Formats: sequence, structure tokens, C-alpha cells
Amino acid sequence: MIVLAALIGAPSDGEARPAAGVPERERRTEKLTPNRWVAMVVTRITQAGGTTAAGDPGGTVTIRVRIGIDGTLEGAAVEESSGSPALDGRALEAAKAAAPFAPPPEKLLTLEGFTELSFSVEFARSGTARP
Repeated sequence: MIVLAALIGAPSDGEARPAAGVPERERRTEKLTPNRWVAMVVTRITQAGGTTAAGDPGGTVTIRVRIGIDGTLEGAAVEESSGSPALDGRALEAAKAAAPFAPPPEKLLTLEGFTELSFSVEFARSGTARP
């Protein structure tokens, strides 16, 4: 597995704050349940993947993302390749484009102050990316 980026320090008062660029509707959400937060992250990354161009191969990429206490994307890696370097790269670029996210629920954080998710992103031939 590719080593992910180093942990970004938490605010000095220990409170999680949304990273700059988090959409207002996510900042207003007082507390997302762990399931809703994970669904929101997967949906945003999948939507950021966009559509494949005519003639592009479809495929499924499994990625792992590391998200900090404040919602910043600290790293992304391909866990299982689609077999297409172009699609693998698109999945990683989608993760970067979708960030930052709302801060993760406390239940999902490690003692070091981050969470990691692993999920598949399916790129349909000449269609959209799907979780």
C-alpha cells in the first residue's frame, strides 16, 4: 500500500473545525451520523469523477482516502487498480477535487485524529462514475 501523507495537526483547543472550502450546507450540519458522513464523502468523490468520454474504457477502481479531523484530504491511494492508469488517476483526482469535506464524526476518528475509508468507484463506459 502507498504510504499516505503525514497527519496535519489539530487546532490547539482540540476542537475540529471545517477546512476552508467546505460547502456551507455541510458546515451548517451540526452532527452527521457516521453512516451519513461516509455516504456524503463517497457521493462527493464519485460525482467529482464526472463522466467518461465516448470510447473511454469503463472500470472499477478501489481507493483509500485519509481525511483529517478538520475534513482535509490528507492522502489518497489506489488499493486495487482498474487496469487502466487513466481511470486510476481519475479516481485519485476526483478525491482531490471533492475535498475538503465536513469534519468526520468523532466515532470515526483514530487516536491520531484522522479517518480512512476504502471504497470502489465504478466508471461506466461513456457514463458517470458510481460508488
